[in-house]
Amino acid sequence: MSSTDKVKKRTLIHDIARHLNVSIATVSFVLNGKAKEQRISDALAEKVLRYVEEVGYKPNQLAKSLRTGKTHVIGLIIEDISNPFFATVAWLIEKKAFGRGYRIIYCSTDNNTAKTKDLISMFQERHIDGYIIAPPEGIEEEVNSLLRSNKPTVLLDRYIPSLISDYVVVDGADGTYQAARHLLEQGFENVAFVTSESRQTQMEARLQGYSKALDEAGRAKNIKRFVVNFGEGLERLVSEIYSFIKNNREYDAIIFANNILSIYGLEAIARLGLRIPEDIGVISFDDHDLFRLHSPTITAIAQPVESLAENSIDVLLRKLEQTSEAEALVDTIVLPTSLIIRGSSMRKSGR
Repeated sequence: MSSTDKVKKRTLIHDIARHLNVSIATVSFVLNGKAKEQRISDALAEKVLRYVEEVGYKPNQLAKSLRTGKTHVIGLIIEDISNPFFATVAWLIEKKAFGRGYRIIYCSTDNNTAKTKDLISMFQERHIDGYIIAPPEGIEEEVNSLLRSNKPTVLLDRYIPSLISDYVVVDGADGTYQAARHLLEQGFENVAFVTSESRQTQMEARLQGYSKALDEAGRAKNIKRFVVNFGEGLERLVSEIYSFIKNNREYDAIIFANNILSIYGLEAIARLGLRIPEDIGVISFDDHDLFRLHSPTITAIAQPVESLAENSIDVLLRKLEQTSEAEALVDTIVLPTSLIIRGSSMRKSGR
C-alpha cells in the first residue's frame, strides 16, 4: 500500500488544515463554496481544493447533515421489490431522484405491519429527508407521526383514508369496471372476481369496479378472497385456486385482482386442463411480461408505471424544496389505467 493510499484513508479536515498551515474554518469555507464571501484569496482557495483532490478527502456526510439539517436521502418503502411492478417503480424513482441530487434507500415490507414499523423507525434514526411509502394495513399511527412532524411523505399505490396526506394511486375501480364490461360484451355470462383478503384501498377499489359492472348488467357477483403470504411457495395458493375453479365450473371468466393471483391462477387453470378462452376467460389486474408470452396472450389492466413513479418523486421533491406555507397543499393524484385486450378474453366464434 502506498503512502498516498494511507493518507487517503485517514485524512480529516484538521489534517488538511494542519498540512496547509491554515485554520479548519478556512478549509471548511472553501469546501462549502464560501471562499469569496469570507474574503479568502483565490490562490489559497485553489491551493486547498488542489490538496483536497490530491488526498481524496470526502467530507463526513453525517456531520454535514447535522449542520444543514438535510441528508439528501429518501426512504422508499414498497411492498415487494421482487414484483416487476414495484421493481420498475423503484428503479424509475431512484433514477429521477439521483438526477436531482438525492439518493434512495429502499426495502420491501412484504405487506407486513411489524416489519414496516421497524423500517420507518430505522429510517427515522438515519434522519432521511422524506418518504415514499406503499403502506400495509396497521401503520396509520406511524405515518401520522411523520405527517405531524412535517416530514415530507407521499403514499404510493394506496392511501390511508383516515389521514390527510399526499398520495399517488391509480383508478383501480375504473380498471376493473372496464374489464368486467369487456368480458360481458364478449358473451361471458358468469364472471368471478378473485382477490386477496386485503382491505387496503387499492384492493377494495378493484372490487368496487367489478361489482359496479355486474350490478349494472343485472348479473350475480361471484367474489373469492385468498390469503396471499409473501415469500410463500407456489403450491398452497395454486392448490386453493385450483379447488375453487374446479368446484365452480359455472364461472366462465375470472378477473384476478393482482398479477400474483393471475400467475398462480394460470397455473391452476393449466393443471385443470381448461382452455383459455374457450373454457374460461381471464383478465389480470396489472400487466406482466409473462402475459405477452403466454399462449394465448393474457388480457391485462395495465397500470401507468412511469407516471406513478414520476408523479411520486415529483410530489416529494416539491415538498422537500418548498419554501413557503402557501406551497404546502396536499397532492392527491389518481392516474388512469388502460385495458390491454389480448387473446384470453376474446371469445372465439361458434363457442
